[in-house]
Amino acid sequence: MLLKNGRIRIGTELVKKDILIEGNKIIKIEDYIEGEGIDLNNGYVCPGLTDLHVHFREPGFEYKETILTGSKAAAKGGFTTVFLMPNLNPCPDNLDNLKVEEDIIKKDAVIECIPYASVSVGEKGEKLSDIDNLKSKTRYFSDDGVGINNIKLLDEALEKIKKYDLFIASHAEDNIYKQDPKGEYLAVRREIEEAKKYNVKYHFCHMSCKESFEAIKDAQNKGYKISCEVTPHHLFLNNEMIKDSNWKMNPPLRSEENRLETINALLSGVASVIATDHAPHSFEDKAKEYDKAANGIIGLETCAPLVYTYLIKTKKASFKDFEDWLSNNPRRLAGLKLNKIEVGAIANLCVLDIDNIHTYKETEIESKGHNCPYINMSMYGFNTLTICNGKVVYQKQKGEI
Repeated sequence: MLLKNGRIRIGTELVKKDILIEGNKIIKIEDYIEGEGIDLNNGYVCPGLTDLHVHFREPGFEYKETILTGSKAAAKGGFTTVFLMPNLNPCPDNLDNLKVEEDIIKKDAVIECIPYASVSVGEKGEKLSDIDNLKSKTRYFSDDGVGINNIKLLDEALEKIKKYDLFIASHAEDNIYKQDPKGEYLAVRREIEEAKKYNVKYHFCHMSCKESFEAIKDAQNKGYKISCEVTPHHLFLNNEMIKDSNWKMNPPLRSEENRLETINALLSGVASVIATDHAPHSFEDKAKEYDKAANGIIGLETCAPLVYTYLIKTKKASFKDFEDWLSNNPRRLAGLKLNKIEVGAIANLCVLDIDNIHTYKETEIESKGHNCPYINMSMYGFNTLTICNGKVVYQKQKGEI
């Protein structure tokens, strides 16, 4: 497979190159390679994106999303690896339940899908999942969607996380204050103390408050292995913009002050990763009154253009930052080999159209869920081609909306 007329990042600049792929590897990168191929039209060839935090709903909630539709949405967005949260039925809290999900992934996923197992049985925060055996199939554990308020259980979990060198991702939420900012930062402070006690790597999902970032920064400055992610919606939206339930998520959109603090946390390195928290829902689940509607928005197809348009194109950040936040850093945290645009590397890449503005239409959505605040928004940097393990898994067609 020959890719013609793309631009790759070399240092701080984008440089025009042709790329030859044979099997699943990049075998040649040169200014010009003879032959016909896929014309990238000056597109930005970026290492395949990695998302530490998505919900594909299968098994158990296939009316919202499936591994097939979710992975197609991810491929459209330029992602070649995603990590699937365990709020499923059956919940992957033991090997038999995890196998149900793994079998669907093998059959239907168009990109690499890596499952989280739950920290507690049924994500109920009462009894520890079978981590001793689950570790043979996954290194990744989370009770995302609910905060772990049972400190005794968290202690038990962290003993095993430490013993087996596993990855834990926390939905930090105090069960008294819930979605209030205080509910987030009180839980963050509490869990940081637990992580310090065991000196484990501890990752916080979708951080959104000034006080949370302050606590995380303080722990990082003292040498503790605390990391966190931020989402595009907490970076670029605030609670004054809310129009309907398609703007409802957990954590909720915060004040403009907290939004700016979220950007500062990312630009300063306190937050090292952007994750989508892609959370599809059915029309019926979102059509209820705002207070009763389900939490969550889809985000895989719009993540790259949002970050490019509002942070890279505006020169608040660099192309290297973009690749770090959306590809390199999530892979480093997860212990995965980096996706690279270089000879000898596995061909995991995407191609972003950074020269032309595009208006995101509901009719183009690949996800089963259409719960999205970005519909009819115009941005730069939409993905046009995704190659995963040497295979084309998404290609924008000429004339496509």
